[in-house]
Amino acid sequence: MGEGNTSSRSSKWSLKGMTALVTGGSKGIGYDIVEQLAELGATIHTCARNEAQLNECLHQWATKGYKVTGSVCDMTSRAQRQELITKVSSEFNGKLNILVNNVGTNIQKQTLDFTEEDFSFLINTNLESAFHISQLAHPLLKASDSASIVFISSIGGVASLNVGTIYSAAKGAINQLTKNLACEWAKDNIRTNCVAPGPIRTPLAEPFLQDEKLLNGFITRTPLGRIGEPEEVSSLVAFLCLPAASFITGQIICIDGGLTVNCLLIQ
Repeated sequence: MGEGNTSSRSSKWSLKGMTALVTGGSKGIGYDIVEQLAELGATIHTCARNEAQLNECLHQWATKGYKVTGSVCDMTSRAQRQELITKVSSEFNGKLNILVNNVGTNIQKQTLDFTEEDFSFLINTNLESAFHISQLAHPLLKASDSASIVFISSIGGVASLNVGTIYSAAKGAINQLTKNLACEWAKDNIRTNCVAPGPIRTPLAEPFLQDEKLLNGFITRTPLGRIGEPEEVSSLVAFLCLPAASFITGQIICIDGGLTVNCLLIQ
């Protein structure tokens, strides 16, 4: 009896036998998400725009014994998003357990300096691509009988951080998309959650982190007193995909060292 309970409990902390699609997995948080899911036993397909960088990552994962495949995909292209899902469907026999919408980018400008092209690019990359991929992946997720979507947004979607109004608006929309899909697709056994990172040491955040005044401003306002690391975000993403998180859906979880709950602005 005890052994059975132990076995059942351990299976809740494993992704063995599960399939996953992680967009933008060749660097930053996406790279660590692939690694965390692979360590837990998932079979993963990821994508990136840079073929050489993607191939280098696939080689690294192969040497570690991870089950990861990849394809070149520009997530701003509707046609390439459709091709990606077609490939994933073929590779995983029409079923998908996990979708991590990780792709995102930013252009930092003041609001009056943004162009029409800037707006279209940022909304397409940060919002439309994740929305469309979720639509396309829905039949595969539903067919798996137990699926999980995790969006990556930002604390810029819940608070004003002066990181760009379009980026922040798109991330705020991702937060709301999470809540709506959680309710609409629950009947299909699809859980939907969102991880909203604060300042994390990634290539995208590097320009901000090089600004000493801005960096110190973040650190002094963060209760834990430091910048986060990619693996700290990917650990939360992995948890939300586990059977252990089976009753969690519709949540936007900030992973920011306490930054968004700190009302005391230390100077």
